[in-house]
Amino acid sequence: MIRFLNLLSFLFIMSTAAAQSPEEKLAQLGVQLPPVSKPVANYVNIVQTGNLLYLSGKGPTTPDGKDITGKVGKDLSIDEGYAAARTVAFSHIAVLKDYLGDLKKVKRVIKVLGMVNCESSFTQQPKVMNGYSDTMVEIFGEKGKHARSAVGFHALPNNIAVEVEVIVEIE
Repeated sequence: MIRFLNLLSFLFIMSTAAAQSPEEKLAQLGVQLPPVSKPVANYVNIVQTGNLLYLSGKGPTTPDGKDITGKVGKDLSIDEGYAAARTVAFSHIAVLKDYLGDLKKVKRVIKVLGMVNCESSFTQQPKVMNGYSDTMVEIFGEKGKHARSAVGFHALPNNIAVEVEVIVEIE
């Protein structure tokens, strides 16, 4: 009987954790989403067609809003690039929250294009972009798993370390 009750308790805890909303997950992690930045040129942050959202490329920023710059593998380590990509994930989540009002409306993160500012000999772009991918799965669970490209670029705007764009399906 005790084993059965322990099993029931375990299943309840697991189902509660699995049912956690993205907002609850952010709160549990102590994450405060950054303010949504306005486009700096003639484009918008998000375009909806049907049930798909296309989010414009975003770059990494520090908590005070400054760009994280430099070439990964030269000026920044892979771990610093990973952390930079993670900040972009939170920026995209902020855009989604602003647009949708409720992150539970996200049905699936579909496709991610990750661009890494690096020298031509750098080949660890996937390790850098794992910062973005791991964050999306951490916040959205299975819905956060996506197809992805991680490519190197000789230069990115304002020398930002990474830029990411994403396609998201909504309910």
